[in-house]
Amino acid sequence: MATDKPSRLIRLFRIIWHKIKEYTQIKEDTDYEATVDSISKSVVFRGFNVWILFFAIIVASVGLNVNSTAVIIGAMLISPLMGPINGVGLAIGTFDEALLRKSIKNLVIMVAISIVASTLYFLLSPINNARSELLARTQPTIFDVFIAFFGGLAGILATSRKSQSITVISGVAIATALMPPLCTAGYGIATGQIWYFLGAFYLFFINSFFIALATFVTVRLLGFPEARYVDEHRSRTVKRLITIFTLIVLIPSIYLAGDVIKEAAFNAQSLKFVNEIENNEILSDTEIIKSDREYHHRSQTITLTLFGEPLDEIQVLQLQKMLHNEYGLKKTNLVVKQSAGKSIDIKQQNEIIEDLIDKKDETIRQQDSIIRELKRQIEVKDLQE
Repeated sequence: MATDKPSRLIRLFRIIWHKIKEYTQIKEDTDYEATVDSISKSVVFRGFNVWILFFAIIVASVGLNVNSTAVIIGAMLISPLMGPINGVGLAIGTFDEALLRKSIKNLVIMVAISIVASTLYFLLSPINNARSELLARTQPTIFDVFIAFFGGLAGILATSRKSQSITVISGVAIATALMPPLCTAGYGIATGQIWYFLGAFYLFFINSFFIALATFVTVRLLGFPEARYVDEHRSRTVKRLITIFTLIVLIPSIYLAGDVIKEAAFNAQSLKFVNEIENNEILSDTEIIKSDREYHHRSQTITLTLFGEPLDEIQVLQLQKMLHNEYGLKKTNLVVKQSAGKSIDIKQQNEIIEDLIDKKDETIRQQDSIIRELKRQIEVKDLQE
């Protein structure tokens, strides 16, 4: 009996494992030739694709300019940007030198046209202030990495199926959001704000790289056939060059992704710090009306604007010590701006009052939203009864 129990467990685990393999296997439904042909055709960029991209960029720029999410989504659905990016991943995965060259060349041309189109639009647009949809494309986060990589996996799996799913491919185009960062980069050039351009282009690079990486990983796991060369020596040279190119791109990308992870950790911890010290006895007679976070690779800053009883140096040092020891932000500098005291000037006082009014307005808007939702739920409940 003692020997029967382990053998039953082993059989049970084997059955479960076979069932898992049965439900998750994808090789049998993969159409290798059709996938390579489909991606190779999507890499081509001339004629209609040029104009489609140009018009899609203008549409996306308008959406960003007027803060319309629906317009931006529509533009992403008609954009042909995914083709060359998938082409890079496929070419690296199959050691196809010709496809890699074509994909990179067309991707560079696409990016150039996109930035030129968006720059022209924002130079002519009468609305020059940055709205929330634009600002969201200037600061990449770790979530952008996750979206690009897992969205890329979904995209290449949908493309490689014998019966391609247009719904999945369209969803990937929306989720990975390749166009808005290029439009924001054009906005940065048009308005002379270099940090907008750099932040947006950085986001586009991260999205593109991790989509290509997802394609490469899938192609290798599914066992796509490698490109064939007549000369064996030529084949080895191509594989070596592509491997070197991959490493050149991969190493800085890992470094950049690491920086994104650090920034995400900083934002999470700093937000936690600000939320929790609001109830601390040090701020019992003081209210935080505004908090700003600024992240740099070597140093970070949290700026608190306070209203009420001013803090003395010892209390500020206590908050700084909490920030360093309890929240792990040892490189972060805490800057405190206070509203009370004779040394405050009129300009700073007005700014603080405006921030306080904005905070109260935001609270009222949130409460109004909750009230509307509760009313809606009550109306639905009454109709059901």
